[in-house]
Amino acid sequence: MVRSHVRNYLRAWREHRGLTQTRLAELVGTTGAVISLLESGDRGLSDKWLRKLAPVLQTRPGHLLELDPSEMDNDILEVWADIPQERRDQALEVLRTFRQRRAQGGGI
Repeated sequence: MVRSHVRNYLRAWREHRGLTQTRLAELVGTTGAVISLLESGDRGLSDKWLRKLAPVLQTRPGHLLELDPSEMDNDILEVWADIPQERRDQALEVLRTFRQRRAQGGGI
């Protein structure tokens, strides 16, 4: 049986947050060996794993598959991580107003 390795950014996010495989494993209730398999793609990042890992890594599940945190503006990531979960909808609304103004050709 041939295994296909699906690229993901789990390792990049773990390192971005300053966690070891062992520490991340402790935080999500597994072992370092499982985290290693997930990072390498030898074990797929199922929806279950994405939902467990993303909150610990302070990101969205899809970001673990699509975004390398080293290629993003760290200021935005850090500000977002500091916004309490219950206030993130409000923060998104504020950010969306900037996008709407830009689309309408208006300035800030």
